[in-house]
Amino acid sequence: MADPLIWSPLQIGPVTVRNRIVFSAHLTNYAEDGLPTEQHAAYYAARAAGGAGLIITEEHSTHPTDWPYEKLIHGFHPEVVPGYRRITEAVHRHRVPILAQINHNGGQAGSMYSRLPVWAPSPVADPLFREVPKAVTTAEIAEIVASYGLVAGHCAEGGFDGVELQCSHSSIVRGFLSPATNHRTDDYGGPLEHRARILLEIVAEVRRVIGPDLALGVRLCGDELIEGGTTIDEAVRVAQMVEATGQVDYINTSIGVATASLFMIEASMHIPPGYSMFIPSAIREAVDLPVVGVGRFKDPLQAERALSEGQCDLVGVVRGQIADPEFVAKARAGFTDDTRLCLSCNQECVGRMGLNRWLGCIENPATGRESLGVGSARPVRIGRRVLVVGAGPAGLQAAIAAARNGHHVTVVERSAQAGGQVRLAATVPNRAEFGDLVRNQLQECSRSGVVVEYGVEVTADEVRRRDPDTVVVATGSTPSRPWWAPPEADWIVDVRDVLEGRVQPTGTVVVLDELGFHHATSVAELLADRGCSVEVVTPGMVVGQDLGITLDLENWWIRAEAKGIRQSTELVPMGVDDHTVTFQHHPTGTERTRRPDWMVLAVPSSPADSLYHELRAEGVDVHRVGDALAPRRAHAAVIDGERVGASIPAASGVLVRG
Repeated sequence: MADPLIWSPLQIGPVTVRNRIVFSAHLTNYAEDGLPTEQHAAYYAARAAGGAGLIITEEHSTHPTDWPYEKLIHGFHPEVVPGYRRITEAVHRHRVPILAQINHNGGQAGSMYSRLPVWAPSPVADPLFREVPKAVTTAEIAEIVASYGLVAGHCAEGGFDGVELQCSHSSIVRGFLSPATNHRTDDYGGPLEHRARILLEIVAEVRRVIGPDLALGVRLCGDELIEGGTTIDEAVRVAQMVEATGQVDYINTSIGVATASLFMIEASMHIPPGYSMFIPSAIREAVDLPVVGVGRFKDPLQAERALSEGQCDLVGVVRGQIADPEFVAKARAGFTDDTRLCLSCNQECVGRMGLNRWLGCIENPATGRESLGVGSARPVRIGRRVLVVGAGPAGLQAAIAAARNGHHVTVVERSAQAGGQVRLAATVPNRAEFGDLVRNQLQECSRSGVVVEYGVEVTADEVRRRDPDTVVVATGSTPSRPWWAPPEADWIVDVRDVLEGRVQPTGTVVVLDELGFHHATSVAELLADRGCSVEVVTPGMVVGQDLGITLDLENWWIRAEAKGIRQSTELVPMGVDDHTVTFQHHPTGTERTRRPDWMVLAVPSSPADSLYHELRAEGVDVHRVGDALAPRRAHAAVIDGERVGASIPAASGVLVRG
């Protein structure tokens, strides 16, 4: 990149950022009892050490009525200040500024944790929480405004370089700004100038508290993507009102509503990078304040293009830095090939949030465990000769972890390519980015000195010939034939048979979804694109039900409708007779039948673990990882590999901690 803007410094009010990459606010679920933790400090410090220009923390709640999820930082308690100081001191050691995002979620919450009525501008129930909120009085509005000032004061006392007001995808301020949720007729409802009143009052109060030496930002939603909601024209006008106060130093942007159109806020790989850049671009044309743009940026070239084209002044890169804390440093040094690219799979970041678990990453086992030293090198005095059988995600991660500690690692793979089922998953429509998992692991193996051999069928005799000190079996799994599918029914095949090209289904196809994830929906799309008439059948209540966790479900519905893919639920296969499949409708017990040309199975597989058992019987130091241990999803394979690879002791049996 010639004269890249991405590495140029920028002044944001009293704060100078040394580059244009922002680690924007996002939930982590690291809080304990409403307080920030050592894990927060370690997490943000790792991204500061990795070169981020600016860090903005997850939201800190401003009021006791706001408790939408369990592990929220309660910024209104003075007890948060010591934790704030640990976070800011850890980040400032790397000369990186850090801001605290403060927020009241308003009607986008429930009373389960607070046991108090939810506050909102109007009694409009949120589509996710489905709880009718209490319309706040003018006195309560004043209380809300004051609470923002209180928390801003705690942030200043805690050493933050400023605060950001979350007025975008989940906020009582957004609720006031939006005509879809603000039905008031007083001075805080009606025309936009009235709906924006609370925001301007909060801006004034927060600036009064923090003074001129700390930065103040406002994050706005440019398009709620809901009927009757805020659109870009009104968002631009609000940005102009904010700038006119003379008290705000930058504007951040967002798209969607967290409880109605979240799948567009934290978009998966089916949505193209930069998809929401029309929002910062429009706002930047209307204001002189620096504007932050977001929208699934995966690499620095995409960020530089947005900057050079004038769409924004800073770029928010969240998942890219979740996957690789050194995202910025590697890009700055020109080592872009070494960057662990985000997959936008949403499985361990967004998905874990939806399950009330701490934030992690499918390909980086250290994410969310930085304070415990996971992923750190613990060099051994004498390295072992480690043989890893299988170059899927589990085997490659085991090799990476073992080599990190100084072992001599060889990976053998029977096929001509690494990746196992991940490689297959990346061949279906709009899933190519999933293949970056293997690309990233192979790059790390190369840097670590791991030798990878292809086209090698490993038997017990081959292991004896190589005589390794330790063997890690990562041989994956094999398709299983359900009890009800007779072996002679060659028209009933596994998903892998289709993806590997062993069969070419035509005509009418029934895809059985017993896994509830991408397996069935992906092959259904592939076959529909090839001209097949496809129906997906599942015993569950929803086809691909776990796609809801990764925010892929809504877009699957849209694509399935467009491609004519039918979906049938609560049907349990019971048997096959003369090319006819009989199902039992679970709720009613009635029979349903299908007579397809082909049936494709997405069903649980079986571990390919015979080599492990043979070696174990011979007394070999052998371990299983990934599907060879228990068939699961890719994140479990990576965690298995990390755990086993990192636990291999020195050849002498003595670990020397590094």
